[in-house]
Amino acid sequence: MAPAAPDTRSLPPGPTGPRVLTVSRFLLQPTRFVGECRERYGRLFTIRLSPGRTVVVAADAAVAKEVFTGDPALLHAGEGNVVLRPLLGPRSVLLLDGPEHLRQRRLMLPPFHGERMRGYGERMRAIADRHVAQWPVGEPFAVQRSMQAITLEVILRVVFGVEEPARVAQLSAPLRRLLDSTEQPWRLLALQLTRSEGARPRTPWGRVRRLLAPVDAMIYEEIAARRAELESGRPTRDDILTLLLSARDEDDQPLTDAELRDELMTLLLAGHETTATALTWTLERITRHPEVLARLEAEVGGEGADAYLDAVIKETLRLRPVVPAVVRKLQAPLTFGGWDLPAGVNIAPNIWLIHRDPALYPEPEAFRPERFLDRTPGTYEWLPFGGGIRRCLGASFALYEMRMVLSTILERTRLAPTTDAPEQVTRRFVTFSPASGGRVTITQRLTPAAAGSAAPQPRVPA
Repeated sequence: MAPAAPDTRSLPPGPTGPRVLTVSRFLLQPTRFVGECRERYGRLFTIRLSPGRTVVVAADAAVAKEVFTGDPALLHAGEGNVVLRPLLGPRSVLLLDGPEHLRQRRLMLPPFHGERMRGYGERMRAIADRHVAQWPVGEPFAVQRSMQAITLEVILRVVFGVEEPARVAQLSAPLRRLLDSTEQPWRLLALQLTRSEGARPRTPWGRVRRLLAPVDAMIYEEIAARRAELESGRPTRDDILTLLLSARDEDDQPLTDAELRDELMTLLLAGHETTATALTWTLERITRHPEVLARLEAEVGGEGADAYLDAVIKETLRLRPVVPAVVRKLQAPLTFGGWDLPAGVNIAPNIWLIHRDPALYPEPEAFRPERFLDRTPGTYEWLPFGGGIRRCLGASFALYEMRMVLSTILERTRLAPTTDAPEQVTRRFVTFSPASGGRVTITQRLTPAAAGSAAPQPRVPA
């Protein structure tokens, strides 16, 4: 018997009217829609996305703290992320709750921290250097495709351990086709409105499943090849797939091939697309703020440069969080922000809105990296990677990769500031991306020696 639907009559107020209109605005005008809801209904408001998916959105850091510090047995993130299941699979760490989630997380966390992670830095820089060398000079172009190519190659080389260029290209193609299938907003709307229909051949989800099949095949090929290498006793590599194959839980059990597939798919999507988008937003932001760009270029390679670059990255992720919200499904009645919420509804701290709270960030719409040099925000005030025991396990890896890629770009090019308007936000599956792909212009290529000494020159805006 299906569980009873939650009684939603006493939820916080929210938009009414046809559900298709609510879903359309939520998907196609995401920032304007939640901003208007915040202004009209307050810090907590309710969105009804489908008959079985009611979401209470929280634009409040105090409520975010309540959610992230709440009992995980009563706040299921896996059920809240159910929209990702068709792509990631049921065994993804993002889809699991309770003891299963803790087991997977403990197995996956070690490769992404400490000296082991920093050992990947030179590979990241070499990959970025090769791609940046192909950028056009003096011609505006959308940088997002290049960022996607860089971060995908990082994943394939560092996570999967693939070194041969031909194999990297072979593995990249089906994954790009899959990700591009969810790029257009109208396709996202079709996927959301037909989610209950499943993956029948002629449905939008059926098309996604067809594109997913060759990606699955490639992942299982790599798992089999690496497992055979380990079992043969030949020297092992230092990539993350090898480490995951060697990992054992408290009962001395390894991850199964099916579990590895879902976790590798999670790393491909969460660790590739999100980092590429964050890099694109950073370049979009600094080329529209000449004083920030000039300081970055003047300090690159020098003492203290990392501190300002880190501040730029953090301010970008504050104003342009790639994943705009996190979701937890209530397993029992709970109270948040003074509202008694029934079991079965979802509570969603909205990162986009919390990051724009003027009580936390004076002049919240201003791009001012210095605010992260002046003070460290509270644990529940800066949330681009979520929080609590579900905080993104690849957060340190992503921030490190961003620093490596951006410092390489600043050392090898001179970027032109632009007077173009800020790019609008568009939804790309579960991420917020620049609508025009992050258009930038480089005016000059630099040798590594010249980058640290060359003073920034005045430029004509593109």
